[in-house]
Amino acid sequence: MRSKQWMAAFVMFVLTAAMRLPAQALPPDSVFDRLIGHWVLSGTISGRSTVHDVTFAWVLGREYLQMHEVSRERAANGAPAYEAVVLFGRDPRSGEYACLWMDNTVSAAFDPAGTGRGRVSGDSLPFIFHYTSSTGFINTFVYSRTTDSWQWHMDNDSAGVRRVFARVTLKRRTSPAAPDSSP
Repeated sequence: MRSKQWMAAFVMFVLTAAMRLPAQALPPDSVFDRLIGHWVLSGTISGRSTVHDVTFAWVLGREYLQMHEVSRERAANGAPAYEAVVLFGRDPRSGEYACLWMDNTVSAAFDPAGTGRGRVSGDSLPFIFHYTSSTGFINTFVYSRTTDSWQWHMDNDSAGVRRVFARVTLKRRTSPAAPDSSP
């Protein structure tokens, strides 16, 4: 009899503990709400002028933010020259942001090099992707409150020496969306 009572108490504890686990409640300093919406990315990537359409949306019950980026430039087969789906999250305990970057430039089974981590500093959110112990990539979003736009800086890092890879701006889209590249 005692083991049944203990088991029932244990089951109740597990069920109520699971119910009390909070979802990823983001504190007010979260930058995610400022990213929600449709944007036009323009600027220079790898020395070439480019324009992309970018959409940020909450997914999975506002647990994660998804970015879908599609270049307007096309490959020879008619597909977007560049396309990415990125998931952003935030650890509610440590405040650290993380993102998982998936794009059509490389196919990897969620390689750790595709995961960046960062912390908000003012209106800036840098994500650092470590490729090796001395090389990586720094992807920094910088928000402008006066223009409600984002500067997006992308730099290669080799032993602490940064080289510019891209300087682009995200501006809210005011016209209808470009045709979606989704199947």
